[in-house]
Amino acid sequence: MASSNLFGLKEKLTLFLPGIFLLGFNIGTGSVTTMAKAGATYGMSLLWTVLISCVATYVMIGAYGRYTLVTGETALQAFRKHIHPAVGLFFIVALTVGVGGSVMGVMGIVAEISFEWSKTYFAGGIAPIYWAAFFVSLVFFIFWNGRTQFFERALAVIVAIMAASFVLNFFLLMPPPIDIAEGLIPSVPEVAETETKGQGPLLLIASMVGTTLFSGLFIIRTTLVKEAGWTIKDDQKQRRDALFAVVMMFVISAAIMAAAAGTLFAEGIGLDAPAQMITLLEPLAGPFAASIFAIGIIAAGVSSQFPNVLMLPWLLCDYQNSERDMTLPRYRMMVFFISLLGLVVPLFEARPLFIMIASQAFNVVLLPATVACIFYLGNRKDLMGAHRHGLLTNASLAAIFLFSLVTAYMGFGGLLELLGR
Repeated sequence: MASSNLFGLKEKLTLFLPGIFLLGFNIGTGSVTTMAKAGATYGMSLLWTVLISCVATYVMIGAYGRYTLVTGETALQAFRKHIHPAVGLFFIVALTVGVGGSVMGVMGIVAEISFEWSKTYFAGGIAPIYWAAFFVSLVFFIFWNGRTQFFERALAVIVAIMAASFVLNFFLLMPPPIDIAEGLIPSVPEVAETETKGQGPLLLIASMVGTTLFSGLFIIRTTLVKEAGWTIKDDQKQRRDALFAVVMMFVISAAIMAAAAGTLFAEGIGLDAPAQMITLLEPLAGPFAASIFAIGIIAAGVSSQFPNVLMLPWLLCDYQNSERDMTLPRYRMMVFFISLLGLVVPLFEARPLFIMIASQAFNVVLLPATVACIFYLGNRKDLMGAHRHGLLTNASLAAIFLFSLVTAYMGFGGLLELLGR
């Protein structure tokens, strides 16, 4: 009886593994730092951005996943065959550049947080470069020894730790409920230019959209759907899995923002560097809350590094329609060199928060092209037949496209302002 229950639990967990993979991919240190900065700087007033982004993410996951359910083709295969090979190559190059910046920023933040946290237990702490080397080696070791299913199960554990940490922190540090409710009403905070330090609300909004509505998420989703062997008969399963991922994205993102809003914003402190979350939280909320937040950030960073380092070889396999055999020497070399980017920030003492925010804002520029591609493919009768996009899906995609243009403009303008300073 016990073994039967255990088998049933494993079977239920397997249904949500693709969604858990997306969650681990989406909620990394980029999300953590962006949401924490938003909460510390503007309280809960930008929560509406998270809600709209999560709803749009659900629509996009559903549209891309449904295309693969019907045709059996991944996104890059479809771009190459039905639009133009150059479109597929554009996404490979653009996503690789974005992921490269993310790998540097993620590991820089994880190393910095670990360094500050280690000061509690060791005099002077353990230097960031050693933390970065440890986590880079850990991720590469798991990559070397595992396949996709193994990655998914490893991510499930790490994501569970991350989610539990941030949700617990929410209850420990939450701001007044009325502030949370008011944050769901769209508005842009009015602040003096001298107070933004080149990182005003528009750039932050673009970064929040970029870290949630990430083009790579939708493209990788088609690979996971195809590998799971799902067909159009599994559409309900696919929707349930996507809904689980998106609801958890919103809950975790809101919890991170609330933790910063209930402490740093309430005290008028703000946030300029990720490590401040630990040094500032401890006197405000106590060592337990600071430690829980540190564990959450580290888990978020490690969980997002798995798909980050795998992005390029997976994209190439998709584009070439070849088997995803990550044991091939060329793919192992790719992952090795991409992993080494994680040492750049601690070695050269770069600013990880700047790299992460710039990277997330860059991602949002790719979004209009991502929406346009699935709008075109999903409406082709020769590909989708009776499963072409309906009126509601087309209207939703059109709204997301317009939203993406606005946020792309915000991100581009914010980046120019930041670079000009």
